[in-house]
Amino acid sequence: MWPFRRRGKPRIRKIDDRFSATGQLCPEDLPAVAGAGFRVLVCVRPDGEERGQPDFATIAAAAARLGLTARHIPVSGQPSAGQIAAFRCILAEAGGPVLGWCRSGMRVRAFYALCRQQPAAGRA
Repeated sequence: MWPFRRRGKPRIRKIDDRFSATGQLCPEDLPAVAGAGFRVLVCVRPDGEERGQPDFATIAAAAARLGLTARHIPVSGQPSAGQIAAFRCILAEAGGPVLGWCRSGMRVRAFYALCRQQPAAGRA
C-alpha cells in the first residue's frame, strides 16, 4: 500500500533513545510495535490525507487493545506553537521510547527536530 514498508512490517528508524519514527502504521503492525518496546505512539498525519489511509481512531482502538497509548497531533504545513507544546508534553509524560508516524516518517522526524530546536515557552 505505501512504499515505506517492507514485507508487511513498518520500517522504524531510531532517532535517539527517546524517539523513533516510521511511515504509516496499520492495525496489523501494532503487535510488532508493542513487541519492540514502544508504549506511546504519536500520529502527526491528518485523517483523510490519502485515499485508503487507516484513520487514527481505528489505529488508536487497536493500540489500546494492546496496552499502547496513541495520541494524534495532525500537522499540515508548519506546526503551530500549540502543536509543538502538545508534542513536548507527550514526550515528557512518556515512560519510555515514543514511536511517531506520518505518511513516510519524514514529517514526524522534522517535527521532532523542530520541537528539540525551539526553546520552550519561558526558556531563553
